[in-house]
Amino acid sequence: MKRNRLPATCVLVGLVAFASAPTRAEDDDRRSRSGCAVLPTWAELKGALTAATAMANGLLQNHMWGTIVDRSGVVCAVAFTGPDRTNQWLGSRVISAQKANTANLFSLPADSSGAFPQGLALSTANLYTAVQPGGNLFGLQESNPVSTDVAYSGNPNQYGRRNDPMVGGRIGGINVFGGGLPLYNSDRVLVGGIGVSGDTSCADHNVAYRTRHALHLDYVPAGVSGNPNRLDTIVYDIASQPGQMPGISPSGWGHPKCFDPDVAAEAGLPNNR
Repeated sequence: MKRNRLPATCVLVGLVAFASAPTRAEDDDRRSRSGCAVLPTWAELKGALTAATAMANGLLQNHMWGTIVDRSGVVCAVAFTGPDRTNQWLGSRVISAQKANTANLFSLPADSSGAFPQGLALSTANLYTAVQPGGNLFGLQESNPVSTDVAYSGNPNQYGRRNDPMVGGRIGGINVFGGGLPLYNSDRVLVGGIGVSGDTSCADHNVAYRTRHALHLDYVPAGVSGNPNRLDTIVYDIASQPGQMPGISPSGWGHPKCFDPDVAAEAGLPNNR
């Protein structure tokens, strides 16, 4: 019995089509990128981040990385402020994405059935105390690992550019020191998160706060800082005690102090809208 054989070219075309066909996960990622449409562009992030970094944020005054994610955790933009990607701490690129993801994951939108019907903003700095040994969120930082396939894919020369390989992927990751903030639009709707890294954690917070304000995404509905003007700002209330290096945060939301200029700069941060 003679068997019909497909021409080799047909087989080759079929294999190429199969190999290039998007998986279900890739399709989901493409659909979820629509959340980036309501968020700042790469150029807007880079401009706001560069202007914020140029202000008095602390002692070191390092260049910075910044990342924005949407509500699905998809990376929308990654930028840096220096002349080249090597002018910032290289490790801070992924840290900035972790911070953006964390602030997005652990802040709340408005929900009339919850304890915070107006929503609740938590910055990454607000989480520091709760994740320490004995804290009520101890282990949180291990709960959502970074997707290394997203974080380190592609050509490093594209890192921080419009076509950064992280863009369009879900980065994951948890970071629990200063520099990550939720993004709330003028309707006080939670639309994503921003992360900044490249300096001390205190200076990172200062730069992130100024950047978010410049992007008009700081319509913060409620927070835990105790500051009525900056509801999700960093809290410096950790008091050391003999024999206990970490100290105690009376509020439960405290963050360690960095250099004196870093801490002092918080008082000059813009108020929430």
